[in-house]
Amino acid sequence: MSNQDQERDIRDRIASQIQAAEHAPSKPISPQDLQTLHLAANRLDQLLQEAADADREALKIAASRLDDLLRKIGKGKKASHPKGQQRKQK
Repeated sequence: MSNQDQERDIRDRIASQIQAAEHAPSKPISPQDLQTLHLAANRLDQLLQEAADADREALKIAASRLDDLLRKIGKGKKASHPKGQQRKQK
């Protein structure tokens, strides 16, 4: 599962929980429960940021590889895969 799929899944689950909470009867939240919710929200924010950072890093690497490939093609060199890497087939 890609980072985008994981992020989409998390967002769908969050939206589902929010919708369910809107229809549930409200009751007071204890300070301890509120703190637990804040910690969970902060952790979720951290996980989402890490996923975004990983996606950004993967894009930078892919862009660099593409630049190298285009540079080789521009110089008339044969474009090949780096040593130890094989073309991924879908």
